[in-house]
Amino acid sequence: MYLLCKNKNHSRVGRYLILSILALLFILSATVFSNAAILAPETIHKIQCVKIVAALERNHYLGKQLDKTLSAKIFDRYITLLDPSRHLFTQKDMDQLNSSRHRFEKDLKKGHLSFAYDIYNLYHLRATQRLEYIRNAIKTWEEDLDLHSQDSLVIDNTQRSWRNSFENLQRLWEKELTNHIITLKLDNQKASDITDTLEKIYGSRIARLSQTNTNDVFQLFMNSVTESFDPHTQYFPPRVSEDFDIHMSLSLEGIGAVLQTEYEYTKVLRLIPKGPADKSNLLMPGDKIIGVGQGKNGEIKDTIGQRIDEVVKLIRGPKNTYVRLKIIPAKKTDSTATISIRRDKVKLEEQSAKKQITTILHKNQNYKIGIIEIPNFYIDFAAYHRGEKDYKSTTMDVKKLLLELKEENIDGLIVDLRDNGGGSLKEANDLTGLFLTSGPTVQIRTKNQMTRLYDEDPSIQYTGPLMVLINRMSASASEIFAGAIKDYHRGLVVGTRSFGKGTVQELKPLGDGKLKLTSAKFYRVSGESTQHRGVIPDISLPRIYNLEDTGESSLDGALLWDAIPGIQYQAYAPLEPLYDPLFKQYKQRITHDPGMVYLKRQLELTTRLGKQTDLSLNIDKRRNKRRLQEQAELEIENEYLVASGKEPIDTLEAKDAKINGYKDILLKQAQWIMTDFVGMARKQGYAW
Repeated sequence: MYLLCKNKNHSRVGRYLILSILALLFILSATVFSNAAILAPETIHKIQCVKIVAALERNHYLGKQLDKTLSAKIFDRYITLLDPSRHLFTQKDMDQLNSSRHRFEKDLKKGHLSFAYDIYNLYHLRATQRLEYIRNAIKTWEEDLDLHSQDSLVIDNTQRSWRNSFENLQRLWEKELTNHIITLKLDNQKASDITDTLEKIYGSRIARLSQTNTNDVFQLFMNSVTESFDPHTQYFPPRVSEDFDIHMSLSLEGIGAVLQTEYEYTKVLRLIPKGPADKSNLLMPGDKIIGVGQGKNGEIKDTIGQRIDEVVKLIRGPKNTYVRLKIIPAKKTDSTATISIRRDKVKLEEQSAKKQITTILHKNQNYKIGIIEIPNFYIDFAAYHRGEKDYKSTTMDVKKLLLELKEENIDGLIVDLRDNGGGSLKEANDLTGLFLTSGPTVQIRTKNQMTRLYDEDPSIQYTGPLMVLINRMSASASEIFAGAIKDYHRGLVVGTRSFGKGTVQELKPLGDGKLKLTSAKFYRVSGESTQHRGVIPDISLPRIYNLEDTGESSLDGALLWDAIPGIQYQAYAPLEPLYDPLFKQYKQRITHDPGMVYLKRQLELTTRLGKQTDLSLNIDKRRNKRRLQEQAELEIENEYLVASGKEPIDTLEAKDAKINGYKDILLKQAQWIMTDFVGMARKQGYAW
């Protein structure tokens, strides 16, 4: 066994041999432990498996049948779910397991789950061996591990191959521990604190692993089955169904974040607009939460490998209390950050549509631009079904705001849907109708039929130049609205490619559990799907979110984009002739704009960091690299501050969390594009 470094003093050889013997004894004891704790399916699991497979084949949108191809897909997803870093199974293990990768085709229809449990039991043994190996190595890491080696650790899972022996797995585990220690040292932890921290972390992970029961394995495997149909199709067993609201939206009461599980991490999918996390500017989609602490100074508890409902419980809490989150920022791969967010409830009034007016002097003429920000598509369904005329909804609120903006004689209107994750389909349809005379707004295709939603009200609430502002977090209902405005040539779509969530899920009772499955797909009136590709803007602004970490296309197995025949609709005059001149003026304008230069440099830095596939295991190289990165970030910040007429800062810690204001920077550019749009539309006789 190769645990220690070649350049260590030879007087330690005796102790090395002792450690090697202890490690071998551990392997034997872990095997005995694993044999005593082998998990097997129960009768109820077999029955439920048959029901789940039948429901998927009968009701899923794709109409897939469980065959050899799907069996192989289930196998691959299950293996990836259990061992995404390829640090538990060997090549020999995979050769043996691969010989049976097609057996799920027949096994699952009969409720036979033994092979799935065999794979899990092997995973459990190896995971236990890894954690115990690392926990033993922690005790003497200061003497045994070389933090100045020229070695490196591959962090891109797609670049990792299966190890050819158990001994090579152990070498990988040693590298992972070395990397963990270097990260803690770079976070300025003392050696004694590092030992204490690591013992708590790995002790906690061992405890969590040992608590796994047969129901957990069944849920884990069956979600490998359901998600092989598509990533939004999930099985919720009885225990989870009791708290389904958490799992359905993964919404965290207290900070306003939507989470998802990504292998052993809890990943931020999106932030609730105007929620505590969104207002803090400290958390971003794509960030991975690896620890949670209570209060401003509470101890951070490791959450890697923890079930998402358990992480939710740690983060939720009373209003006005603080939660500390240890995160791996989406734009960095070799560092962590600890942030503190004050819990609060997302206030209903802050989620409502709001307006503002700005006046821009452009080419010796004042333009009055109205802006309506819509955080989500909401409706008080109870009041609506009671027949109340003044029920609360997005469309009702926007209608009132449009009347107020009309009185202000605005020259153009921007509907800001950035970070709007969707909501009521009815509201997406009704809101579209405020800007059109009448016609279809969206097509919805199930496995067996096609339905369409129409704006049947011939009245139009606003007839002037219109812009829809979107970003990567604009999803679902937002994409239906933006897509309809684009297809009807009713206005410009500006921003970045949207999320790409163009599917519909429905919930079906299944025994004592529930099955959420994809049953339909959205299509625009032009016939294009909003799925996977999202809505492509007419004028593109710099992207803030990493496309590889966010959006539908980042989800493994997401349904792909396609198109169907368009439906007949009466569009306005095409706006394409305006795209090039508008984009040309925009490009000229941003060349010297401090905010846009700042965003460009930030994006370049983030892109460069995101391409990293391995990490040096030399602490001096890592420290120097981090110093250069922080220096580059500080330089970018200070260039922007000075250009904005503000004082530069000495350290990144002195940076105001709200100083970037990237949404405001992009909104300013959208306003300038709108003034050009208004001028061109008037000159060329566009009318709506």
